[in-house]
Amino acid sequence: MARVLSLYLPQFYPIPENDEWWGKGFTEWTSVTRARPLFHGHYQPHLPADLGFYDLRLPETRVAQANLARSYGIDGFCYYHYWLHGRRLLERPLREVLETGQPDFPFCMCWANHNWNRNWSGGDREILLEQRYSREDDLAHIRFLIPYFRDPRYIKVQGKPVFLMYRAEDLDDFAATQRIWRAELAKAGIPGLYLIWIESNHQGTSRDMSQLGLDAACEFQPRTGTAGAPRPVWLRGRSRDLLPGAYGKHHIRDYARLVKGALARPTSAYKRYPCVTPAWDNSPRRAPLLRANVWINSTPDAYQHWLEQTLLRFRPFGPDEDFVFINAWNEWAEGNHLEPDQKWGRAYLEATRLAVERAREG
Repeated sequence: MARVLSLYLPQFYPIPENDEWWGKGFTEWTSVTRARPLFHGHYQPHLPADLGFYDLRLPETRVAQANLARSYGIDGFCYYHYWLHGRRLLERPLREVLETGQPDFPFCMCWANHNWNRNWSGGDREILLEQRYSREDDLAHIRFLIPYFRDPRYIKVQGKPVFLMYRAEDLDDFAATQRIWRAELAKAGIPGLYLIWIESNHQGTSRDMSQLGLDAACEFQPRTGTAGAPRPVWLRGRSRDLLPGAYGKHHIRDYARLVKGALARPTSAYKRYPCVTPAWDNSPRRAPLLRANVWINSTPDAYQHWLEQTLLRFRPFGPDEDFVFINAWNEWAEGNHLEPDQKWGRAYLEATRLAVERAREG
């Protein structure tokens, strides 16, 4: 049976950089609360229920999140880790998890090694903070990570810490980076790294990178490449002239097609961990000025079917190589969160628990 890991966003407390770029006191909740529906029936804004508009500087919040996740079948969090050539952003929640030993909940890290830019794409336009690489930075980075890797809660494969890389293809000399990392880990008594590259819609991420020394891929859902053009199934046959204006400006797709495409995707020649998402709608970050990606008609039942079928079909690659990822635990401004909201309550968490239980029985 797979271990279910959920991606975790730490941007729920103010930092000086966000104050400068977006205004004093900015957090993810700022984008969430200013969201508005783009068309009739569009579910926005997503407002939190049980945990409220929390602040991740509070240890009570972090413990409550872990307790909630554990009780509904989540086996660990995968925290986004922001290291931009020695500059750390949003590191406080996980640093305090390390320092305090609480919550007692498994975790790993995903290095979000992209630029920070004004349109939230991680691309090369309107850059706020650029990601750069160097051998000196490789050494500083791995030395920073070693205390986390040594933590008994850190998720490992055959003793090797699991470390995800959001854009592994961007590193200019990954072989050199690995040599530095592995040498430093050996000095610390750590038997290497289990490296996973994120396989998304970005160019080059769907190729086999195991030849570069990475161990496996992880899907990043939603993947538009397997879900068809941005026109929902229920709009087929209608004249585009009758569609709301939002359909011309934004990419609006049907969640059922996302599920169908994901489940029909053939297995790869390399190790690839599957990923599911309960929903996706990044209009709080991008609309009205920028084009948003909105997946409509997500329901707890549809999500449960996707997760359950994914768990039933997945075969671990080895004794510890048994991960299924969920995107995400708390990406509120992208509309993909398992945390309870005011519309669905705990329905997506209940769906997660049921999918896990039925997969174990099946």
